[in-house]
Amino acid sequence: MASDAQLTPMMAQYRRIKSELPKDALLLFRLGDFYELFFEDAQTGAQLLNVALTKRGVIPMCGIPFHAANNYITRLLRAGARSPSASSSKRRARASW
Repeated sequence: MASDAQLTPMMAQYRRIKSELPKDALLLFRLGDFYELFFEDAQTGAQLLNVALTKRGVIPMCGIPFHAANNYITRLLRAGARSPSASSSKRRARASW
């Protein structure tokens, strides 16, 4: 994984929020019209949701459309996953359960 100095501001924000959550929580990070999952969360989420696992550089990722998020979140919860969400912001991100 890249050092914090090599991360984009968005990915640094993601990592900061993720570090504050329980280890078993899958962080759904809203970027525009999608909720994205990164790193290990992407691998787990892609498997549970049956969505494509992709990569940006070396970072595994998967996403779900914002307009369909309730259906996907329901599937995660039924599978026993904990899935807080956060919205990307230039100043800060707001996390919610």
